[in-house]
Amino acid sequence: MPVTQSPVTLRVGSRDSKLALAQTELIIGELKKAHPQLTIELSTMKTIGDKRQDVAMNKIGDKGLFTKELETGLSENTIDVVVHSLKDIPTQLPENMLLAAIHGRADPRDCVIMAPRNQGKKLEDLAEGSVIGTGSVRRVAQLRRQYPHLEFADVRGNLNTRLAKLDAPDSVYDALVLAVAGIERLQLGARIAHALDTVLYAVGQGALGVEVRADDVQTRELVACLNSRSVRLECLAEREVMRVLEGGCSVPIGVRSTWDGEQLEVKCIVASPDGSQAVEAGTAAQVTNDDQARALGVQVAALMRERGADAVLRAI
Repeated sequence: MPVTQSPVTLRVGSRDSKLALAQTELIIGELKKAHPQLTIELSTMKTIGDKRQDVAMNKIGDKGLFTKELETGLSENTIDVVVHSLKDIPTQLPENMLLAAIHGRADPRDCVIMAPRNQGKKLEDLAEGSVIGTGSVRRVAQLRRQYPHLEFADVRGNLNTRLAKLDAPDSVYDALVLAVAGIERLQLGARIAHALDTVLYAVGQGALGVEVRADDVQTRELVACLNSRSVRLECLAEREVMRVLEGGCSVPIGVRSTWDGEQLEVKCIVASPDGSQAVEAGTAAQVTNDDQARALGVQVAALMRERGADAVLRAI
């Protein structure tokens, strides 16, 4: 769209963690490139997911765990734009809220960060009973199937807090499993022991979501430039799979999206938390617009249901 012709102030909201702020600054930088006359004010806040560090995420309830307070700011018109990790945004948004842009997907894979005492090792090298820290039921469900000799324990806190827990001399953790995107956005890529190519990642992982009020036409136009076409389409397909299966960010739904020209393939897995049951399916279709992306997501979800995904999810 054309560069903004008159001065406009845009109020941007973000969580106050280092990673959230790094991601928000990426979005602010892109907005300033597209609209040099734009004035941007940044507001930060803590969400319930940030405040409740003593309880596993799947015990708190996953709907809006890291988004609700920010969406309240949007609703009350104290901010105009919210930048989220897309994987944290529920598929059902509050009234008058709109996912206006999906931007810049970094490496969506999960990865292993080793404790100092285990440097140079991979998961398969760790001794039986070694403890792997992760707050994700999805990761545990898949990793139990692939590494049955390991134990898994919940770990909460922002990324820097979790790394500090891993690095403590008396740490109970032998390794952590985290998202590659977050590690790399904080310039900590050297700590990655190895990526987990065989673990399907979270819906939208690695991408950034930009949420606005649906009736705020000016802001919708300003942020439209942030959409990355292929990223938007694959993430819309993934989110539709999750919406149909009614899974949230604490439910073990994993996906992988792959492009071949205009053909998009989406694979999905649903696994029980103990790893004993798993349902997998996938299909591909030509995808050139939002409607086709969502239709592909519906197809994948239907295949998952045919193979018994609902029964696995109900048992969680």
